[in-house]
Amino acid sequence: MSAPGVLSFTQQVWEQVLAKMKRALVYLDAACAESLHWGCGSTRLLEAVGSPACHLREFEPDAAGGGAEQPKAVFVLSCLLKGRTVETLRDIIRRSHFQYCVVVTAVSHAVHLTANHVPAAAAAELEGQQPVFEQLEEKLCEWMGNLNYTAEVLHAPLLLAPVAPYLALTPSFASLFPLLPQDVHLLNSARPDKRRMGSLAEVDATALTPELLLQIRCLVSGLSSLCEHLGVREECFAVGSFSRIIASDLANYAPAKNRRKTASGRASVVFVDRTLDLTGAVGHHGDNLVEKIISVLPQLPGHTNDVMVNMVELTALQAKEENHNMVAPGCLAQSNDTAAKALWEALLSTKHKEAVMEVRRHLVEAASRENLPIKMSMGRVTPGQLTSYIQLFKNNHKALMNHCGLLQLGLATVQTLKHPQTAKWDNFLAFERLLLQSIGESAMSIVLNQLLPMIKPSNQRTSDDYSPEELLILLIYIYSVTGEFTVDKDLGEAEEKLKKALAHVFCEESELSPLLQKITGPGMMLSAGQTEMTWFLLLRLEEETQANTIVPLWYQLASFLTTDII
Repeated sequence: MSAPGVLSFTQQVWEQVLAKMKRALVYLDAACAESLHWGCGSTRLLEAVGSPACHLREFEPDAAGGGAEQPKAVFVLSCLLKGRTVETLRDIIRRSHFQYCVVVTAVSHAVHLTANHVPAAAAAELEGQQPVFEQLEEKLCEWMGNLNYTAEVLHAPLLLAPVAPYLALTPSFASLFPLLPQDVHLLNSARPDKRRMGSLAEVDATALTPELLLQIRCLVSGLSSLCEHLGVREECFAVGSFSRIIASDLANYAPAKNRRKTASGRASVVFVDRTLDLTGAVGHHGDNLVEKIISVLPQLPGHTNDVMVNMVELTALQAKEENHNMVAPGCLAQSNDTAAKALWEALLSTKHKEAVMEVRRHLVEAASRENLPIKMSMGRVTPGQLTSYIQLFKNNHKALMNHCGLLQLGLATVQTLKHPQTAKWDNFLAFERLLLQSIGESAMSIVLNQLLPMIKPSNQRTSDDYSPEELLILLIYIYSVTGEFTVDKDLGEAEEKLKKALAHVFCEESELSPLLQKITGPGMMLSAGQTEMTWFLLLRLEEETQANTIVPLWYQLASFLTTDII
């Protein structure tokens, strides 16, 4: 893919959507908001709306409707226009005074036909027609209370969040995760004995649930639109069983077949199962500043790939914890700031030391352009030094506005360097290197026994010790790096000790983190009693040991960790 094409694809699609927003009340779901966040920025949306007060709301069942002075609404959604989504649309419109509604969906009409069980042959005959969208337009007018009002339903492939010209993410598919070994048993439960599968390698599209197939088809539709924009005829390659299903669906997607006949360029699309490289997701061997920023700073609410940057340093407020929520947070996405975008792209591709020096260089140059009294210092870059440069902008409103994006990235760097978790990064890296050496020289049971002394309950942990989440990360790392290994009596005993130690640590937590609650289950609370919870955790850990290995469990834990942490 050509880098400019990926970025221009997102921006071009958004321009088509923004053209519909003049003086409208705008509803966005989280995935589309994230695409806008990285692709165009909220400033561009404000310009498109053009009214003195921009009314931007999250698309949710409890979202406020529009008043009598708000006759126009635009809904921008990443999902199928079906089921609960349509119900939410209906409820918002009925409690509003809209006379003109535009609904934009990131899912193509062809996928809507599939979702409505229209056979492929019948769908081919409907080429150029959009009966599903037309029916919804009639419903929109009905919900507005007058069939003479105006309703439009459009498709815009809002698939990507372009983090950089060469890197784009798909926030609406953040929860799409490869199938795991235990999923084969679930899929087999709905199949006759003669058609049961023995492993993931035997799973094909016909074995998947309709919901998962639709999610894959939505992804495939978006990728096909991207290839159409780039003018390429793609060749699909896959590494992993789940990726093979997606690649096959894209290769056989009917609209894509027609598009390839006229495409002038060529491209290779490689799909890779995340579970084949869990060490890359949970390891600490990367020497990259952005990796550390995303790992230690709190997640921006509603986003999967951005963080909150505390901006109190640039205000008159004291830098106390109770003041942190009084000022809107900064972030990493700076789509409308050329200088900040250049720094961000440099941070993505350089090592930690060079990245910190690049932050200093940009701050010094910005301060010099604003004639701020900067004191140059060479040598090692420290958080205090960067903070002193940032503070120069604090009382200069013009300089602050001119370099707001740069200052957000600078503060993100400072807060990451000063974060206690950053100091732990080197500890993780050292232990992972020790593990690699031990795995090469020792049996798996010895490796697990090395981890046991590090498993400590909350009342015995210091800031240098590992939390329950960090212990799970280390376990995923160990089992992923090890791969296949021989199961013996010593390993069984080591795993039993490990499970009991983990269960004890979980029980001693005064409050389970959201991640641990996902793993233990929403109904499991500490009030249920330590004994019950211990047995519950042991049961969860035991479920996959019947085959004399707990590797599949660590894959399951990884599906939580790679979604919530990475």
